[in-house]
Amino acid sequence: MGVPDPALLEKGFRVVTIDNRGIGRTSKPAGPYSAEQLADDAHAVVENLGLGSYHLMGVSMGGMIAQSYALSYGAELRSLTLACTYAAPGPFCSRMFAMWADTASVMGVPQVMRDVTLWAFTLDFFRERGDELAEFETAMRYMDQPVPAYLAQLAVIQNFDESARLGELAKIPTLVLAGEEDILIPTRLSRELAELIPGATFRTTPGGHGCIWEHPDDFNSEFVGFLLENGNHE
Repeated sequence: MGVPDPALLEKGFRVVTIDNRGIGRTSKPAGPYSAEQLADDAHAVVENLGLGSYHLMGVSMGGMIAQSYALSYGAELRSLTLACTYAAPGPFCSRMFAMWADTASVMGVPQVMRDVTLWAFTLDFFRERGDELAEFETAMRYMDQPVPAYLAQLAVIQNFDESARLGELAKIPTLVLAGEEDILIPTRLSRELAELIPGATFRTTPGGHGCIWEHPDDFNSEFVGFLLENGNHE
């Protein structure tokens, strides 16, 4: 999930990040996985750390897990931020993910990650930030994730659909944040997600699906600003 961002630490936030099961330094069982299961995993971390009331943010699949988390444990949340994500994949994303599953089964996870890179960033990123692009591509090329664990995670986003229940989140201050040029999870799907959550705020930031890397200052300006608007952060 990455290193805590200085923009959060500078404002006095305590930041907890995790690797979901199937990736990073967490165990990588074959699955199946579900968003509810991954949300329960995250909540187990929260309980182990003894956290009380806190803000929750998830990006992409993390945003789907965060929706399931909020539906199960929403009473604990000060706010909810869902970035570059959707309520349900629909026909466009479903076809893309099916292609990735077929590719991974034959050619392995690194080959899929090469394709993901093409969808994650904007044309300007490819034109102007070659060194960063090369660094990202190298990290993807050497990703240590077994195919069964990758397919189990992919199934989470393929099968995810909380659209019928999102009205239950009306009491949680919610920000839905999207990259203006996101073509992996199209910005329109994020807007539709926001419309399903009563009272949710929808905002965009420059960049595509990888806007959190491509334009971190803009992303953090929206995100941290929202946190500061919604309760203390000790």
